[in-house]
Amino acid sequence: MSIVEDKNSVVSISYQVTQAGQSEVIDSNRDQAPLEFITGHNHIIIGLEKALVGMKKGQSGDMLIKADEAYGEHNPEQIETLPIDQFNGIELKVGMVLYGQGEGGMPIQVTVTDFTDSEVTIDYNHPLAGKDLMFSVSILDCREATVDEALSGEIEGSGGGCCGGGSCGTNDHHNRDHGDHGHGGGCCSH
Repeated sequence: MSIVEDKNSVVSISYQVTQAGQSEVIDSNRDQAPLEFITGHNHIIIGLEKALVGMKKGQSGDMLIKADEAYGEHNPEQIETLPIDQFNGIELKVGMVLYGQGEGGMPIQVTVTDFTDSEVTIDYNHPLAGKDLMFSVSILDCREATVDEALSGEIEGSGGGCCGGGSCGTNDHHNRDHGDHGHGGGCCSH
C-alpha cells in the first residue's frame, strides 16, 4: 500500500510547521529522522492525520490545521494561581516552562504566565492552544500495518515508541484536559 488510509497505515513523514500567517518555524524534522506513526491510534494531532489520509508515498503538501483539530482552543479554566512557596529553588521567569506530575503520575507541562512575591500563575494549556498551524509535509513511506502493529499501536522494530525520532504531531487528544500531551518535545507533541 502506498496510500495513507485512515486506520492502520504505517506512515513516515518529514515535516516543518509554522503558526498560520507567520514564517518562524516552530518545529521541524527536516534533515533528521522521519516521524513514524500508525494512523487511527491517536499518535499525532487529529487534524494532521485527517489531512494526510489519501496522500501517496512521495507526495508533499502544505496543510492548514485549525486550532480545534491541533491543540484545541485556549481554556481559561486551565490557568491556576499557586503560592510561591511551591516553587522554592526555582528562578522564576515569565514564559518559562516547568514539568511535573499530574493526575495518575502522568507528566505535565505548565507555563509560568505571571508571578509576584507571594503567588505564581501557571497555564496548563499547551503553548500552541488556540493557534492555527501550517504544516509542510512529505510522505517518505507508507505501508499497511502488520496484524501485531494494528493491535498494539506500535511499529515493529521501533523500540516500543511510535515517534520514530521525530516529535511533531504527537498528541493524546483524549487527555488534553489533564495536561498530558503525548510523547517527547516539539511543537506538536505535548
